[in-house]
Amino acid sequence: SQVAGGGSSTSLPPTAAKLKSEGNELFKSGQFGEAVLKYSEAIEYTTGLGEQNPDDLSILYSNRAACYLKEGNCSDCIQDCNRALELQPFSLKPLLRRAMANESMERYRQAYIDYKTVLQIDSSIQAANDSANRITKTLIDQDGPSWREKLPHIPVVPVAAQLHRWDGGNFTSEDKTRSEKAEEKFKTLKLEGNDFVKKGKYEEAVNKYSECMRLNTEECTIYTNRALCYLKLYKYEEAKQDCDHVLQIEDSNIKALYRRALAYKGLQNYQASVDDFNRVLIIDPNVLEAKKELEEVTQLLNLDSSAAAGSQQKQRKKITIQEVTESDEQEERQFAASDDVVTDHVTSKEAVRKSVPLETSKKLRISEPSNAYDFGQIINAVNTNKDKAACADLLTLTDPKDLPVLLSNKLEGEIFLIFIESLEYYVVGKDPGLVYQHLFYLSKAERFKVVLALLSKNEKEQVQQLFDLLSENQNNQYSSEDLKSLKKVYEL
Repeated sequence: SQVAGGGSSTSLPPTAAKLKSEGNELFKSGQFGEAVLKYSEAIEYTTGLGEQNPDDLSILYSNRAACYLKEGNCSDCIQDCNRALELQPFSLKPLLRRAMANESMERYRQAYIDYKTVLQIDSSIQAANDSANRITKTLIDQDGPSWREKLPHIPVVPVAAQLHRWDGGNFTSEDKTRSEKAEEKFKTLKLEGNDFVKKGKYEEAVNKYSECMRLNTEECTIYTNRALCYLKLYKYEEAKQDCDHVLQIEDSNIKALYRRALAYKGLQNYQASVDDFNRVLIIDPNVLEAKKELEEVTQLLNLDSSAAAGSQQKQRKKITIQEVTESDEQEERQFAASDDVVTDHVTSKEAVRKSVPLETSKKLRISEPSNAYDFGQIINAVNTNKDKAACADLLTLTDPKDLPVLLSNKLEGEIFLIFIESLEYYVVGKDPGLVYQHLFYLSKAERFKVVLALLSKNEKEQVQQLFDLLSENQNNQYSSEDLKSLKKVYEL
């Protein structure tokens, strides 16, 4: 969306350079028609002098083409791109603009050739890559398996053209050296960031990608890469912001849409998440991960919207009535049993004994889970036996940061409560900092909001008791303000 060669040119005549600068400012403010007039004046003035630098003139035509493209005047855009490319072959921006204009006019073969040429010059341009993939599917549908045979010849880009890819080639030797050094450093930082991602060192990767952005703010892959790291670190708002930045530049960037959908999911904005996953599948219906996530988030959205109604329904169940359905009776007994365990664990050992199967006398042996499946198996065994000591062992072995991933979408009311009880009875006295961390990351788990909405009054009091103990045993791992903020998350 930026005009090419935005800076002043030393070889343009002063009058033309001033007109070009005025055109650039008008373009930036969205006044595309007025910008066209300024670029046209600059072109007329420059060509009227007889002697002109082809690079400068190419940039003027390319800039005017950008205005035409913004106005939807694809024919004039293509004409100006052709002129720019005659003056400066393989200039990147005219190629991109001509490709976009051809695609808008449904000239898919010509657009495909230009996108593939662009990718020869700079393979990191995600918009060109996405567009080429999208057009490939269109051409297969249109021309069948032999679609490639109907394409015009794709030109081979000379290596020298890559040095001129953005600025039209008007480099001094000093500029060229500086540019090459900056580009080399950018590539090195990007590779280091990618390596950190492969090793699971997401904080370090974020730092590398942030350094990349100080050298080049135009490459969208850096933002989508950093968004991935933020997702892994549960920094959903930061991930969303990086994806927003990319989508302002490339509104159909599939990685940015997919990762923003995941960020919205983490922020529990399920409707926005559903909307983005749907947009991903409109662009590419074959993204299986997006289909799976969409199903999951749609369920969460339905659960979320019915949570308030479910809470009201549960309040009504406290009143004894004559006629209830079988399913209501079963749910009533389930809530009653959980209330008994919560309120009577100290005063009545008999009540606890009745709720625990006989085999709990044999203590469960807990080992550190290596994945979500193992974690789920252990949790099911712990919950079946109501073994709070074993649950405490499991939580002590588990890194709190991993809790949302290990729980996945399996958080249920019973699991939530045994976590709370285990932390209260066995962990808070020894390591209140660990308890705080587990409560913090438990709130990031899927279905947390739904489970919280369905807690009874007695169950909420149990959670409150744990927070009171944290307040009494406060240490330097969390402040009273941290605790106060977390209590709000738990609606206490």
